[in-house]
Amino acid sequence: MARTRPRLGWAVATAAAFAAVLGGMSAPAATAESPRTSSRTAGSAPLPAELEKIRAAEAVALYGSPGERPVEERKSALISLGDSEISGEGVGTYEPGTDGPDNWCHRSPDAAIHRTGIPADITYNVACSGASSVNIRIGGSPQYADELVQSDSLAVKARNTRVKMVLLVAGANDDLQFGPVMTDCVTRYVLLQGACEPKYAPGWQSRVDGLVPRIEQTVRDLRTVMRDAGYGDGDYKLVVMSYPSPIGPDFRDNPNFPGKLVCGGLGYDSDTVWGRNTAVPAFERGVRRAAASTGATYLDASRLFHGREVCMDETWARGLYIDVTKFPWDENSVRQSFHPNRAGHGAFASCLTQLYAAGVREASCADPASTGKPVLWAGAWDDKFAPLRNPATGNCVDVEAATSRNGTGVLGWPCHGGRNQDWWYDAERGSLHTALTHDRCLDVPSARYEPGAALIVWNCSGAPNQRFTRTEDTLRPSAAPDLCVTLASARSPLRLQPCELGAAGQQFT
Repeated sequence: MARTRPRLGWAVATAAAFAAVLGGMSAPAATAESPRTSSRTAGSAPLPAELEKIRAAEAVALYGSPGERPVEERKSALISLGDSEISGEGVGTYEPGTDGPDNWCHRSPDAAIHRTGIPADITYNVACSGASSVNIRIGGSPQYADELVQSDSLAVKARNTRVKMVLLVAGANDDLQFGPVMTDCVTRYVLLQGACEPKYAPGWQSRVDGLVPRIEQTVRDLRTVMRDAGYGDGDYKLVVMSYPSPIGPDFRDNPNFPGKLVCGGLGYDSDTVWGRNTAVPAFERGVRRAAASTGATYLDASRLFHGREVCMDETWARGLYIDVTKFPWDENSVRQSFHPNRAGHGAFASCLTQLYAAGVREASCADPASTGKPVLWAGAWDDKFAPLRNPATGNCVDVEAATSRNGTGVLGWPCHGGRNQDWWYDAERGSLHTALTHDRCLDVPSARYEPGAALIVWNCSGAPNQRFTRTEDTLRPSAAPDLCVTLASARSPLRLQPCELGAAGQQFT
C-alpha cells in the first residue's frame, strides 16, 4: 500500500505520540561450513506439554510426522532472536500477522537471517520489535498473546532441526531504552526544546552498565536451551551482534541531501554527533563485554553504517517515517523509524556469512571503501584504532575540531585521547581511517602530489589519493613515495614534503 511522508505540521501534531515511537529500537560472502564437533549428547530433555504440542505440529509440517528425528536426519537451520534491529523493523515488508493490529513484531522476509550465504535448509526469525531480555530468557514473558517467549521458540526449533547458528541482537530495550531516547531527541527537535545530549549523557554509561548483566544472562539461557536440546557448545555458533549507529552528522556531505524533513533526519546536529561518537560506542563496548564473559562469538557492527546513515546517499537506515495508513496515529504509526532498511539487512547478512566462515571469537565488519560490500576483520574495532604520535613534538595527528565533514583539515595537536586523534590503517587498501567515522580517510586533495600540499579527510573511496604506505615510521602517498606526510611544528597542518632521512617531523609512531 502506498505510503507518503508527512508534512512538518503533521510531525508537530503527532509529537506526543513519539514517546513510544521506537518500541523496538532497538568482502564477498563465503559459504564454507564450519567444522562440527562430535559433542552432541544422546538425547534432549523433554519439553513442557504445551511446547511439545507445538514441536510435534512443526515436525509434521517439516517431515510429515510428529516424531523428534535423529540429528543426522534433520534439516539444517539458522535462527535469529532479539529485538527490532534484527527482526526486520524498518524494512517495510512484514510477515503476515506481525504488522498489527495485535502483533507488531514486524518480522520481515528480507531480514538478515534469511539472506546469508551460510548453507542451511531453513531460516527462522523469532526476533520481535520491542523485545527486551524478559521476552527472550527462560521463564520470561511472551510479548504478544500469539507469541512464544523467544527461548521457547528456540527450544522447539532446536529439537526439530540441526541448528547451525543462533544469532542474538538484544539490549536496546532494557536499561538503555535506546528507542525512547531517540524518540525524545526527535520530539525535542520538532518542538524546539533543545538538544537531548545534556539530558542523557550524564547517565548513559550507567545505563550501559545496567544492561550488560541482562545480556549475559540471556546468552547463558540460550546456551542452556541448546544443551537441554542435546547440543554441545561446539555444535553450533552462538553469535552476539552489536548495533550500528543509524544517524551521524555528515549528511550535508551527501550531494543529494534533500533536507532533514524529506529524508527523515529530524534532530539537532549536536545530538547526531553525540549518538555516533559517544552513545553507540559505549553501547557497543557493553555488548562486547557481555559476549566475552559468556564465550559467545562477537560481531562488532558498530561502524557498519558509517557513511550510510539516515540522510546519507544510499542509506542503510530509514529515517523518521510515519505510516499514514495506521490511523489514528500512535507509536505504531512511527515505529519503523531509525531502523535498518533492506540494504542494511543485506549488509548484516554479508557480515554474518563471513563471520560464520572465519572461525574467530571476535570480528568487526565495515565498508572501508564505500563499495557497498562489507568486509570482515578479526577482532573488535576498539582494539584497532590508536593515536598517531609525532615523537619530536609529542603531539598527535588530529582531525581539526573533531569535525568529520569532507575537507576538514588534519594537524598536530596535544594528545588528549579523543576519537579525532585515533586512526586505523587498513593495510590491504592503504587507507588511514579516522575513528570519528569509518567513512572518512586521510586524503591528498585532488591528487595534488607536490611539496606543501595540505592533507584533509574525505569520503573513503579506495582512490589512489587515499592510499598511503607505511615505511618504517613514515607515511608516504603510494602514488608519490618520494613525498612524506610532515608535521613541520607542533600545531601545523599535515603537509606533503620531500622525504628526508631521519627528519623528525616525518616520524609517526
